[in-house]
Amino acid sequence: MRNTAPKDAAELEALETREWLESLDYVLQSGGPVRVSRLLRELANHAQRNGVRQPFTANTPYINTIPATEEPPFPGSREIERRIKSLVRWNALAMVVKANKADDGIGGHISTYASAATLYEVGFNHFFKGKGDNHDGDIIFFQGHASPGIYARAFVEGRIPAEKLENFRRELKLGGGLSSYPHPWLMPDFWEFPTVSMGLGPIMAIYEARFMRYLEDRGLKKRSDSKVWAFLGDGETDEPEALGAITLASREKLDNLIFVINCNLQRLDGPVRGNGQIIQELEAVFRGAGWNVIKVIWGGEWDPLLEKDKDGLLVKRMGEVVDGEYQKYAVESGAYVREHFWGKYPQLLEMVKHLSDEQLKKLTLGGHDPIKVHAAYNAAVSTTGQPTVILARTIKGYGTGEAGEGKNITHQQKKMNEAELRAFRTRFGIPIADAEVAKAPFYRPPDNSPEVTYMLERRKQLGGFVPRRITTTEPFKADNLHDCFTEFEKGTEGRKASTTMVFVRMLAKMLKDKEIGELIVPIVPDEARTFGMEALFRQVGIYSHAGQLYEPVDMDTLLYYKEAKEGQILEEGITEAGSMSSFIAAGTAYATHGINTIPFFIFYSMFGMQRIGDLVWAAGDSRTRGFMLGGTAGRTTLAGEGLQHQDGHSHQFSLAVPNLVSYDPAFAYEIAVIVEEGIRRMYVNGESIFYYITVMNEQYEMPPMPAGVREGILKGVYRFKASEKKDSKLRAQLLGSGAILPEVVKAAKVLEDQYGVAADVWSVTSYQELYREGHAVERWNRLHPDQTPRVPYVTQCFEGTEGPIVAASDYVKALPDAIDRWLPRPLVSLGTDGFGRSENRAALRDFFEVDCRFVVVATLSALAREGKIDVAVVQKAFKNLNINTEKPNPANS
Repeated sequence: MRNTAPKDAAELEALETREWLESLDYVLQSGGPVRVSRLLRELANHAQRNGVRQPFTANTPYINTIPATEEPPFPGSREIERRIKSLVRWNALAMVVKANKADDGIGGHISTYASAATLYEVGFNHFFKGKGDNHDGDIIFFQGHASPGIYARAFVEGRIPAEKLENFRRELKLGGGLSSYPHPWLMPDFWEFPTVSMGLGPIMAIYEARFMRYLEDRGLKKRSDSKVWAFLGDGETDEPEALGAITLASREKLDNLIFVINCNLQRLDGPVRGNGQIIQELEAVFRGAGWNVIKVIWGGEWDPLLEKDKDGLLVKRMGEVVDGEYQKYAVESGAYVREHFWGKYPQLLEMVKHLSDEQLKKLTLGGHDPIKVHAAYNAAVSTTGQPTVILARTIKGYGTGEAGEGKNITHQQKKMNEAELRAFRTRFGIPIADAEVAKAPFYRPPDNSPEVTYMLERRKQLGGFVPRRITTTEPFKADNLHDCFTEFEKGTEGRKASTTMVFVRMLAKMLKDKEIGELIVPIVPDEARTFGMEALFRQVGIYSHAGQLYEPVDMDTLLYYKEAKEGQILEEGITEAGSMSSFIAAGTAYATHGINTIPFFIFYSMFGMQRIGDLVWAAGDSRTRGFMLGGTAGRTTLAGEGLQHQDGHSHQFSLAVPNLVSYDPAFAYEIAVIVEEGIRRMYVNGESIFYYITVMNEQYEMPPMPAGVREGILKGVYRFKASEKKDSKLRAQLLGSGAILPEVVKAAKVLEDQYGVAADVWSVTSYQELYREGHAVERWNRLHPDQTPRVPYVTQCFEGTEGPIVAASDYVKALPDAIDRWLPRPLVSLGTDGFGRSENRAALRDFFEVDCRFVVVATLSALAREGKIDVAVVQKAFKNLNINTEKPNPANS
């Protein structure tokens, strides 16, 4: 007898499933989605209590988040917008193709914008707000590789002339050109943020959105509905910075933040996740982090098919296919797609039997469907209480056809032949004749055309053009600025202090100042107590949008941890990258928000330049203003910490950033002069510079400010102490900076008292400024041979001096070596080349050969080589000073 139990069991299960689904449909109709969500949650809890263990998933099915029935009406003219998008597509492509015909290898990117055109055009026509009379404007981080499309749109709008497009990536040609990517330094009226160093745009956007809330909560800016948009690629999310701060956005409930991730499934070399699904992976990451996730995967042509998918087989198939296969479908024929996608299940083949192979091939993806994109953006701007990420499925190189659409080579594609150009022209309906198409001419319809009229009207309604960088802030009135700094000219009068302590005292005074106090933005990455800043917790509070919802564990102490909604300190936690992103947001607020905030970002100097150098470079490109303080700086000042913490090279990194002004001060009055002048240059004169100042934790007495040294402090060197031995035949010039200057002062006294050498002591506050000025003078002399040669400042300082010139610093020898060429005699450099050690300061300075004793013997050795003293004097000094001349070289030990 045939066993029918399995069939009966299957039928029973199907019947039970149908009944449950029908019951759920009834609840949905009567109670709505909220009731359904509650019911499902209660069912899940009940099942778990009874031993049912469901596997965790943060994913939803591989379909659009917003069903077709919930899409709002499209507000514009789809036909005109399609024509505008086609014009922009053509001009973006033509710009890159023409550039590479004129100059082979000049580069550029076609495929990124080709895939993202709809994502941008819907935004430009309906969402991106400009800085108009009644709106602060949106803040938009454009994907760097899509810049040709942004230029092309500005051309059609009439903002950029054709001549500029002709000179894409040829900025030095007569009449000027266009930079490769978004660079505010190069195009200060157009771009706002540099983004092409991938991963930096997303993290800067997060902290920009948080800084907007900071300004609003502190009453510096009126609350508005402005949004921060960040456009990035799915491959870009591999960068740690891209996803590293997303929990901050949800924790701070940044509903003013929208990420749009262009999921074309391709990186530069191949698929992002060939064996997986990047959209599902990103959904799980962002949903797990508390974001609102909107997937835009399938275009409108898929809606009828999904409507017919009663048993969920199509959705199941969509979830089975890995990205490598989806990429393959994009380049293969409709017949191939029918066989390999639909053909896995006979029911699916039956579902599409009424569609031709050509129709199957043309089923649109969500990121290319304006209605789907508009629905996603509309939902995003309406979301409250959490940030939103839109995952939009596109095809890289969309529209380029055989030239690279969907292929692994498409990111590097710069050229197209005549047939490919003609096919692109025809596909998008560009009115260019066959005879002209090979030249890839730019095309802009007349000013009174429907297309130009429409796009200009839309921008007018939205508040003006974007991108556009506008600076409206008024310069500071610095009448009483000096009052914040006068006390530091007196010295500490016998008391010891570190330069870090001096800076914190200075910061506290500035925070209380009536003119600039509320504009100061202290930023610290979870090291405030290390730097002695805990007193500021009570004074101005730590910013938190939620305020303080708990009683701190140290509430009964004077300096307890105080969070407040109007708090002024940005205590960022253990993240130099996040802190630097806040620094950029605060340092560009003069342009972004029209507010002259002054950021002071203090951090372990070892973990600053070295770790986040790319963000420092982005700060320079962004025309950021403010002060970076490298705390516990120098390789021998941070006792005990060892190799990973001891900085001897941050000034080398800072030297490479053209608009970063760097100083290594030793005394309180030096810091005061530098900070006061920095505020004056940046916020009174409006210079696009920012500062790096190293401060140390070693305590020593701060002397009063000598007369007439202000200019030297700012230029980089001045004579701190002239020798009192005027009649000595033996002379020397000793240069010190930062924490090593006191060692140099001691060495001068030893040389005078024990060896009869009259040693002048010079404070070098900035080798960088001396280096830059020296080369600027050399350049001027080189280009003006008919003029009287100029003399570098450092040369002027040491003209007329006598004796060896010995420089000692807590940094690598290359730093003082940078000025050697402009000195009248060869420089003897002492520095901290090599890895650090866990030791006390005295042992470290002995190890690196930069303490008072080594300055003494370096001077004596130089005098001996000049024949001024006997070598025996030097050898005796080695013995008297207990110096082992055969010790290992610290540079490589």
